[in-house]
Amino acid sequence: MAKFELKLPKMGESVAEATITNWLKEVGEKIEEDEAVLEIATDKVDSEVPSEVEGTLVEKLFGPDDVVKVGQTIAIIETDGDAPAPAPSSSEDKEEVNTQQAEDMVNQAREAVVSQDFSSSDRFYSPLVKNIAQEENIGLNELESIQGTGKDGRVTKNDILDFVANRGKNQSSTPPVAVNNASAEAKTQKPAAAPISVNGDDEIIEMTRMGKMISHHMVNSVQTSAHVQSFIEVDVTKIWNWRNKVKNEFQKKEGEKITFTPIFMEAVAKAIKDFPMINISVDGDKIIKRKNINLGMAAALPNGDLIVPVIKNADRLNLVGMSKAVNDLAGRARGGKLKPDDTQGGTYTVTNVGTFGSIMGTPIINQPQVAILALGAIRKVPAVVETPDGDFIGIRYKMFLSHSYDHRVVNGALGGQFVQRVAQYLEAFDDSRAV
Repeated sequence: MAKFELKLPKMGESVAEATITNWLKEVGEKIEEDEAVLEIATDKVDSEVPSEVEGTLVEKLFGPDDVVKVGQTIAIIETDGDAPAPAPSSSEDKEEVNTQQAEDMVNQAREAVVSQDFSSSDRFYSPLVKNIAQEENIGLNELESIQGTGKDGRVTKNDILDFVANRGKNQSSTPPVAVNNASAEAKTQKPAAAPISVNGDDEIIEMTRMGKMISHHMVNSVQTSAHVQSFIEVDVTKIWNWRNKVKNEFQKKEGEKITFTPIFMEAVAKAIKDFPMINISVDGDKIIKRKNINLGMAAALPNGDLIVPVIKNADRLNLVGMSKAVNDLAGRARGGKLKPDDTQGGTYTVTNVGTFGSIMGTPIINQPQVAILALGAIRKVPAVVETPDGDFIGIRYKMFLSHSYDHRVVNGALGGQFVQRVAQYLEAFDDSRAV
């Protein structure tokens, strides 16, 4: 008999950890190769971890709600073969393993020290966050006032470090002194929420995990960015007529339906190339100018929650490639088949509020991006049409574009010029374009 270590697999370049949400197998149960053993969740995507071998689950090393880093062993599976778990292939690997084991021992020791300090809280805090809180003299009330950006509002390492940085700016230049919990609570006392009465006819519904996460993410975005909006009306008659003309041929040739979304995404990607300072993020007093144009595509799920899969390097795709990317991500989003990396790395987001009949909206910026575009419903309206022979009233297909942007780094000129350029690309669409 041999023992196999089931590790948390790599789930994308920007995904470093995941939270265990549910074990699908119990200790003592048989497991087939490629059979799912447990369910995990990253910031936005739920997925399963399959077994690489056939055998029996003999040990679980973590429980539900535990946060596990990529590469960590999460379970032990006993197999009938003689192959042991992979060993380090070089002295460097062994050194890395030994270093990791040492770090794990330190973290366990830290956890033992700090766990008592925050045991009265109902909120989950990782050992690292607790340790930073202890070292920085952050009381429980202060810790609970931090707006978390992790799963279910969990406070991450970056959240508490940001808090410490901002906290330091507000302190005087005198040496730091220990702050007891009572004084910390007095300084960070939040206004009490208005009481909500509940009677026997009311139904209390628990928010979903993703719903809680969206709630915290939206509040954090409003508190972080200075939201400003610009609106512009666009004549998309050419696009409407062209799509009706080619949609059957397109589906027959490409095996894909062509919607308006990829056409809009193509125009947005072109406009970002013209105005690259809309494709940025803010890091304190520094601006990070993104090299790649990765377009987030907000998609509503059947349960009402929202998810934003990302079209990577959207500016490199032609219309066929964009259509395939849009359809693939939208389909997998609705079916719960997105991978963690599918929602990572976005640099600009587009949301289609017109899907549900809204003519315009004021979307909240998807942090750490600095802008988001809302597409309103396409409407058939009477409009003034200018011709060389004079103006006349005609029936046109029009829509509103609503552009929300972060006024800390994007001024009204740039925000307005960008959405105007998107409109210009849409109105100049070539309706003789071949499929």
